[in-house]
Amino acid sequence: MAMTDVKWTADQPIVSLKDVRKSYGSVPVLNGISLDIMKGEVICIIGPSGSGKSTLIRCINALNDIQGGSILVEGLEVHDPKLDKLALRKKVGMVFQQYNLFPHKTALQNVMMAPVKVLKENPAEVEKRARELIRKVRLEGKENSYPGELSGGQQQRVAIARSLAMRPDIMLFDEVTAALDPETVKEVLVTIKDLAAEGMTCILVTHEMGFAREVADHIYFTDKGVIVEHGPPAGFFANPTDPRTRQFLSQVL
Repeated sequence: MAMTDVKWTADQPIVSLKDVRKSYGSVPVLNGISLDIMKGEVICIIGPSGSGKSTLIRCINALNDIQGGSILVEGLEVHDPKLDKLALRKKVGMVFQQYNLFPHKTALQNVMMAPVKVLKENPAEVEKRARELIRKVRLEGKENSYPGELSGGQQQRVAIARSLAMRPDIMLFDEVTAALDPETVKEVLVTIKDLAAEGMTCILVTHEMGFAREVADHIYFTDKGVIVEHGPPAGFFANPTDPRTRQFLSQVL
């Protein structure tokens, strides 16, 4: 599918899911998920373990397939077999719970690798951008450090810079603070908060309720593969309507 074939404008949802269904064998994980996300929105997806949160955002980036429904990203049908996945990877960046940095490469080399190796961009131009991104995630001076010389929070910020190096329009964050020590969580959340303030479209699976309340435009609560309840943070946290939402929040707040 050629990029020019897609007619998408910023007044349409940048990400649109319609009746998305996904099973592992006979076990349904996503059971008819529909949601629209506008450009510049920050969406937080919360819910109990096993509720389909991580599977949902992995499907948006075509890391998991789906058995039914539709996912559009800037008008591209993500699960169209004819879609060039590289076109999608350039639009959607993703940061995982595990940093997945190359241990034998410096922070700078990790950030530069995909644009140089995958996109075949000019290394000198990529290096300039990579150094700016390392400053952006507050790691100036760590360019030549190897992952083993960095804290978990610093490695996660390198992973964020690495995703940003592909210049995506949308960033997906899958429980990016779950493996971190408590004292390093804040520095990663501040980095994400900065991105959101700059207008980056962000979709976060998170268990950090205070952060979700502060940064999200909209909260989605999932349980057993369905969206149980959603709304702006103020109303969602202060006055949830579904008993499952109330029970979940009573356990995590």
